[in-house]
Amino acid sequence: MFRYIKTEPSTYLMKYRKGRLVKEGIGLSCFYFAPTTSLVAIPMESRDLPFIFNEVSADFQTLSIQGQLVYRIKDPKQLAAVMNFTLAKNGADYASEAPKKLPGRLLNLVQVQTRNFVQTITLKEALSASEGLVNQLNDALSNAPVLDRLGIEVLDVSILAIKPNAETARALESTIREQLLKEADEAIYDRRNAALEQERGIKENELETEKLVEEKKQQVKEAEMAAKMAVQLKRQEMQRAELESTIQLEEQRQMLVDLSTQNARKEADAKAYAIDSTMRAMAAADSRVLEAITNSGMKPEQLIALSFSQIAKGADKIGQLNISPDLMRELMGNSK
Repeated sequence: MFRYIKTEPSTYLMKYRKGRLVKEGIGLSCFYFAPTTSLVAIPMESRDLPFIFNEVSADFQTLSIQGQLVYRIKDPKQLAAVMNFTLAKNGADYASEAPKKLPGRLLNLVQVQTRNFVQTITLKEALSASEGLVNQLNDALSNAPVLDRLGIEVLDVSILAIKPNAETARALESTIREQLLKEADEAIYDRRNAALEQERGIKENELETEKLVEEKKQQVKEAEMAAKMAVQLKRQEMQRAELESTIQLEEQRQMLVDLSTQNARKEADAKAYAIDSTMRAMAAADSRVLEAITNSGMKPEQLIALSFSQIAKGADKIGQLNISPDLMRELMGNSK
């Protein structure tokens, strides 16, 4: 009837004898008398409690919510006061079904909070509401009075998946597919519009560039024309200056010619006066005197020629004229 029990370091053991607590602690080991001793073993380690709930959203769509609850027993005496964790006579199994019911109670609490959350949102909102659901579950479970009465602490709540049923999923896939195709078409349309806008902008830039180039060419042509006009004006001014200089030179030449003419006229008048005076003087003089004066400066051959000229004038009166060879030789030699 005497037995020995050894618990794990994570198990809180309470030993009752005749209804009185005689020994308690974590990881205890002891001998006990089975007919008069009761043993209560509370596991203190954290436990994972997976769950899958089927709930209905605000738009009456069925959702499958998959998650996990992590909890531990923080007050074993509190739990032992409200639930039966007494070991059976063999010291290995529990004497009641209470330890198996504890996860169910926790799941019921989680499911109620999950249902309250899901019923306020639509299907599409629920598919992306994992974080919101986790926050609500953490707030609700941390302030749940039942967990305090059970001496249980929730360590973590995680939502692994929120899925619609198969038919709804296919419908959503079709809707999303159509939406994606529509967005793809819109993206293609926007891309084409953007390409057209860019092409139009490029053409406008090209036209603007061509316009600026033409304006620049026109400015260059105008500058060239202005330069040519300035050169032409300068050339005209130079030609005008040259013409004025030529006119002044011609005027001076005319003045010179007029002065030369006047001088020549005066000189001719003076010569004419001198000749006239000479002629008047000669007219008054004897012709033979004049002839003598004229012949006084002649050379012998000239005098001979003059003699022959006088002879020729009176040739009709001369019957025969003899010229000696010596005279002819002398005349020929002088002529040479």
